[in-house]
Amino acid sequence: MYADITAVFPPERFARHGLSNSPTVRSMTEVPGQATIGQAAGRGPVLAWGSWDCGGAAFNAVILTFVFSVYLTDKVGEHLPGGISPSAWLGWALGLAGLVVALTAPVSGQWFDASAKRKLSLGVLTSLTVLLMAAMFFVRQDYHYLWFGLLLLALGSATFELSHVPYNAMLRQVSTPATVGRVSGFGWSMGYFGGIVLLLICYFGFISGKGDTRGLLGMPIDDGLNIRLVAVVAAVWFAAFALPLFFTIPEVPRTDADPGAAVSPRGRGGFLGAIVNSYRVLFRDVRELWRVDRRTVGFLMASAVFRDGLAGVFTFGAILAVRVYGIADADVLLFGIAANVFAALGALTGGRLDDRIGPKAVIVGSLIAMIIFGAVLLVVSGPLMFWIFGLLLTVFVGPAQASARSFLTRVAPPGREGQLFGLYATTGRAVSFLAPMLFGFFVWAFDSERAGILGILLVLIAGLLALLPVRSPSAAA
Repeated sequence: MYADITAVFPPERFARHGLSNSPTVRSMTEVPGQATIGQAAGRGPVLAWGSWDCGGAAFNAVILTFVFSVYLTDKVGEHLPGGISPSAWLGWALGLAGLVVALTAPVSGQWFDASAKRKLSLGVLTSLTVLLMAAMFFVRQDYHYLWFGLLLLALGSATFELSHVPYNAMLRQVSTPATVGRVSGFGWSMGYFGGIVLLLICYFGFISGKGDTRGLLGMPIDDGLNIRLVAVVAAVWFAAFALPLFFTIPEVPRTDADPGAAVSPRGRGGFLGAIVNSYRVLFRDVRELWRVDRRTVGFLMASAVFRDGLAGVFTFGAILAVRVYGIADADVLLFGIAANVFAALGALTGGRLDDRIGPKAVIVGSLIAMIIFGAVLLVVSGPLMFWIFGLLLTVFVGPAQASARSFLTRVAPPGREGQLFGLYATTGRAVSFLAPMLFGFFVWAFDSERAGILGILLVLIAGLLALLPVRSPSAAA
């Protein structure tokens, strides 16, 4: 199989573009274990790389999932006229952000590599995300500010998602074929760790308690001031933990690579031509991969769908907890902390099972369990039921995410993992609007936040059905 799949992008293609002697191509074609990019990186760059993920938890955990989005829908949009729920507007806003990412990720990813501005691009996107987070301080507790808050959240979601394109590409710079799994897992764990610690700081410092002031710092709640300050704290957290990467990891070397799709907007066809050419190259590569290894293409498509469902669980879980199951705004942070712990423990357990029974079995089992517990949440009510079945559901998020990455690693030929993970990222972003859009549609169609669960379940079911025909790596010849 490896011999077949390496025919997709033979070394001669790189040679035609002057790439055969570039460090990146050498690392893709050398035998695992030989010196490649990151061989002498040491622990410093690895820690710096993982530190960015720890900082990024500020956006995922605090802004997008457990604090600001809940404040936006439950407080800012509380008296919104017009009959459409703030949760539906949030779903649509995030869906549009995902669509923007899907349309721009192929162009940006190719340009980052071809222009040798990977670190610079990451710095710009990180800075934009931090500034958008800090600007959330100005979203007051009044429905007139809902649109401003949705705009900031949608733009921040887009810049944060796009920042993962150059960030994930840096994995090869801080690892070797022998350590890429451990380094990637370290970054994943740093994200969980950052989310847990920051949520604890926000809860005990700004949110816990009752009355006119909250938290150990005695923050006033008038006009949502305590939550608005949390957004500033999250922005500072992200900036502080992102900085080590930019001082430690060097920029990728420039090569004579033909950027293919990533042509300059000033060139032939302009910006529209760049976009069209981007997708031409992308579709060509997918067609060639389909010709030699359809299983991998099938998995890329299936994982793109179910990974969007997994993201939807965390994105809308806190909103449902408050608006459907009656969990207090302050207590939803405790649920978020517990959910991160359960997801991390599930990932560790699932990793052990992955080595014994294979990644597909872990993913299928996890998706089935999540669909069952999600269906239960459709009919139960009250905080206790949400704590029980919500946490049971999050247990299986970690294993599904970790085994998805393991599956692709197992079918990738040695030294070509980065190439397939580039397609992995692109296909994932191409459908990243599904769960938010369906969540918003069902909330609007049934005039009920609870109905939004149906949208997420449909995405998980579609991903499961798409995955079932895909052969497990253990079945490879």
